[in-house]
Amino acid sequence: MKYLSEYRDPELVHQFAEELHRITTKPWTIMEICGGQTHSLVKNGILEMLPKEITMVHGPGCPVCVTPIGIIDEAILLSEMPNVILCSFGDMLRVPGTKKSLLEAKAEGADVRILYSPLEAVTLAQQNPDKEVVFFAVGFETTAPANALSVVQAAKMNIHNYSILASHVLVPPAMEAILGDPENKIDAFLAAGHVCSIMGMDEYYPVAEKYQTPIVVTGFEPVDLLQGILMAVHQLEKGIYEVENQYVRAVQREGNQIAQETIHEVFDIADRSWRGIGQIPKSGYELNDVYKQFNARIKFSLGETAIDGTNECISGEIMKGLKKPFQCPHFGKKCNPEHPLGAPMVSSEGACAAYYHYQGIESKELTETV
Repeated sequence: MKYLSEYRDPELVHQFAEELHRITTKPWTIMEICGGQTHSLVKNGILEMLPKEITMVHGPGCPVCVTPIGIIDEAILLSEMPNVILCSFGDMLRVPGTKKSLLEAKAEGADVRILYSPLEAVTLAQQNPDKEVVFFAVGFETTAPANALSVVQAAKMNIHNYSILASHVLVPPAMEAILGDPENKIDAFLAAGHVCSIMGMDEYYPVAEKYQTPIVVTGFEPVDLLQGILMAVHQLEKGIYEVENQYVRAVQREGNQIAQETIHEVFDIADRSWRGIGQIPKSGYELNDVYKQFNARIKFSLGETAIDGTNECISGEIMKGLKKPFQCPHFGKKCNPEHPLGAPMVSSEGACAAYYHYQGIESKELTETV
């Protein structure tokens, strides 16, 4: 199958792995930004194929994982209001808020519905004019165009009972926050290919230059990731720092300009709080003044919410690359997919979920010795 089977070619995988072993002379720590990359690395056994000098750490590129507890609480509050239908992607329902999750709110009678597109929520609002329909708009730049388009469509159709609760976050500011952390130990990044397919690569050049850190845009298949790691190590061993594109079949330097125009029509860049990390300046999207009537925070007069909660989850340390999931004392014990303490064990892109499902036994054994 074109663009799939060839990127799972065992022969190519082994060629790249052998080349990595040949050229690696120093210890390097590389962060893959996206949870999809993390899952592929763990699921396909790529981590075991790398030279012992290379350490892969898992970044904050899981939108469900970085959504702060305060915003989860906002969504729960909205869902419990009379005549409100709260719509969300499925991953968000089981993420714990301060007191409960959206799934628990639904069990208690809240009208919470799982949808696959914000445009479905616009249709739902049209079909239920006596209800307020709120879409929980979570995600990185990848999902922002569809959420923006839903607002544009609602405006054109004069649908006034639709709004979004925005919790969009942006990748480059998060990378800068990680690189600027005094505890930072990242030598290079694997940037998320699907984000770059929308936003292009121009935002990454200043980051690479400022922090003298190689950035390689990759896909998500085994060949993509091993080739991306190889490209990063080539740079590190030569002492250079450039932005390279491994994912040439999907990413162009300028990105998808139509999608970008839709985003910029609807959203302004704003400060955003990240679960476990804190507030990062200019790291999110919020509805602009032109479309503020579709902002659920304004429509429902939501007050200030707590930036983050404190519990036993070490998601912040995991998403900054300071710890691995199995280094959490609750991993696989008190925290598991059925009873998660935090979002990284819930999400299909969460690092903890990846280790639990694909390296669960090994990781639990390691936990005993930590």
